[in-house]
Amino acid sequence: MWAITRGGFNQKIFNLPKTLSRPLMATSNVIRVSSPSYSTSSPNHAPFKRVGTHNGSFHCDEALGCFMIRLTDKFSNSEIIRTRDPKVLEGLDAVLDVGGVYDPNHDRYDHHQKGFEEVFGHGFNTKLSSAGLVYKHFGKEIIAKELQLGEDHPDVHRLFLAIYKSFVEAIDAIDNGINQFDTDKPPKYVNNTHLSSRVGRLNLDWTDPDQSPEKENEAFQRAMALAGSEFLESVQFHARSWLPARSIVMECIAERFDIDPSGEIMVLKRFCPWKLHLFELEAELKVEPLIKYVLYEDERGKQWRVQAVSVSPDSFESRKPLPAQWRGLRDDELSKETRISGCVFVHMSGFIGGNQTDEGALVMARTSLKM
Repeated sequence: MWAITRGGFNQKIFNLPKTLSRPLMATSNVIRVSSPSYSTSSPNHAPFKRVGTHNGSFHCDEALGCFMIRLTDKFSNSEIIRTRDPKVLEGLDAVLDVGGVYDPNHDRYDHHQKGFEEVFGHGFNTKLSSAGLVYKHFGKEIIAKELQLGEDHPDVHRLFLAIYKSFVEAIDAIDNGINQFDTDKPPKYVNNTHLSSRVGRLNLDWTDPDQSPEKENEAFQRAMALAGSEFLESVQFHARSWLPARSIVMECIAERFDIDPSGEIMVLKRFCPWKLHLFELEAELKVEPLIKYVLYEDERGKQWRVQAVSVSPDSFESRKPLPAQWRGLRDDELSKETRISGCVFVHMSGFIGGNQTDEGALVMARTSLKM
């Protein structure tokens, strides 16, 4: 995790894979979070750039934005200056979340000014925060370093979009006060476990007797470390897991008619996270008819699963659940009811079932399609 010092924080133990710790070495530099009176003109310090953001209470977007921008070649080893003084901000190399200007040509990335409506594009319409602005302009560089590919490589572009969708967009939306659902009804429960809430709780408590700028800057250092570590974990996941899984699912979709003439049954040759990929690839490839069942081997139990595809990624409703008369039955009782040998179970909701063999699972899926 991070060792906090008076001068900043140094990387102590981050538990990142070697491919991540190597290209993203900007995280190992001392990050100096300073008040505007801090001088960088000392002959004992090599010149480095200065990135500004506002002081006072902080949010997830500028904490993440400051972390991300330091992963770039242009702003590695940069100092973070926290101030609202326009004269100080004017002299800095980059400014995030303050200053009332969005001008990427001059590295100004504020989103609070009247008339600001910048979005990520590529089908995304959520108004950007300072984190989204930094990611929009520097995200490909960061990802390309991790993959050791050029920024124009298709895999870099795929991860660029996927990480925005799964990680950055929520931070943009929360910071801009955009509800997750189009409804006037109050939420059924409160969720204060997301990253933006956890970063917010790192602000100085009003009961803390020390409300000094130094104490506030130390808290912002911790906010940068928290937001940045989760961002890097997201990059790691997408590079190591998401991208290979997408290739597997694409190949299995292409072979679905070899499994069953209906084209509505897909078999995973190797289990991987498939659900989000399936929905995205069905839309991208204009798959018709939609896939109803996905078969895969449960490597722990060495049995096969028949899983009904849900109507949407976040839905518990299946496109075609397993037959009602099978639900809740197990083993011999289920095999007798289905007239299929080797049956193991069917869930009460019909979203998943099991068989001892791949052949048996396929028969269960084919029979379900006709019922």
